[in-house]
Amino acid sequence: MERTDAVVAGAGLSGLSATLALAEAGLTVTMVDRTDPRAAVAGKGDVRTTAISLSSRRLLETLDAWTAVADRAEPILDIRVSDAESPIHLHFDHRVVGDQPMGHIVVNDDLKSSLLDRLEGHPNVTIADPGMIESLEVSGAGAALFLADGRRLEGSLVIAADGRESAVRRLVGLRTTRLPYCQSSIIDTIGHDEPHHGLAHERFLPGGPLALLPLSGNRSALVWTERKAVAERIAKLDDASFSAALLERFGASLGGLRPLGPRRLYPLEMVTAESFIADRVALVGDAVHAIHPVAGQGFNLGLRDVAALAEVLADAIRVGLDPGAPTVLRDYQRRRRFDSVSLTASTDGLVRLFSNDIAPVRAVRDLGLGMVQRIPAFKRVAIRHAMGTLGTLPRLLRGEPS
Repeated sequence: MERTDAVVAGAGLSGLSATLALAEAGLTVTMVDRTDPRAAVAGKGDVRTTAISLSSRRLLETLDAWTAVADRAEPILDIRVSDAESPIHLHFDHRVVGDQPMGHIVVNDDLKSSLLDRLEGHPNVTIADPGMIESLEVSGAGAALFLADGRRLEGSLVIAADGRESAVRRLVGLRTTRLPYCQSSIIDTIGHDEPHHGLAHERFLPGGPLALLPLSGNRSALVWTERKAVAERIAKLDDASFSAALLERFGASLGGLRPLGPRRLYPLEMVTAESFIADRVALVGDAVHAIHPVAGQGFNLGLRDVAALAEVLADAIRVGLDPGAPTVLRDYQRRRRFDSVSLTASTDGLVRLFSNDIAPVRAVRDLGLGMVQRIPAFKRVAIRHAMGTLGTLPRLLRGEPS
């Protein structure tokens, strides 16, 4: 197969996004996954959804991948955060900082299909036939992935976008820190009697957070996190018992609640790699940081990787630099490390703070919630954080081409 500027390993949301971002930046890209990405979404059996922040939406708009999902993407206009052990709650209103929604909830398969539609036929993209990665070879001039069927995919660099159990990360010998949460998330689609009005709910329970995220119609996406044994028991309940358990924990603000299915159960674990880069290798998304879903920022964090990498590589090729050169990749790591470490740490801290029922910890929680609710400046910062618009952003996240 012809050598390209980059080889992207992985065709999940991060891999598809990285491939398109690099191709639109002018790089030639080969993408490979162990399964056929189009076949993976054909069955439409994946009920998982993703929260897309305002800055992530701008990236997708710039890559012309948003229009196809816009009609089915439900805007998040407000967020309500509550603690089951306290009457204090937070209410975040998007109008505090402007007229744009804080984000949207999209069905994963819809977004994958949109990204694939953009990639198929793109002049800078080669979608390789599915194959298992067996080895990786790095030389002074580039890197090559060797597949189990004997194929060799060559590029100036390899992008590891192959998830928390990344084969590329393992092959280059990057160590990981793993932190099991002893929790699992129950994923389902919930119908409810009352309209949600674009309000996303995050309710902290002793066993973990329960989120209801707005979908079209009187439906919401459920992400219900509990201790593993409890989650396994709840996931096996019949629909009537499941509805009763959910209503008991969430309350009746949306009226009656009923699962629409299919129901899925996912164990939770934080996985972080020791580095964003290796020799002619860059990591993005869950391959470098898989975080708890409590804040709904996992994919947005991965898109920030993608935006930074696309910008660094585009700038490099414009001035005639080798996109896989150490100085180029170090620039990528420099831009991404602080944001990644800080969000990973704050997400982990949030989980531990709200999963601890000791009286002094509850008092600290109440104090923090009360301060944010009462002080407008704190609330504006929190809203902009949820929108992904804090700090200096790569061009794609500002809605500009790389």
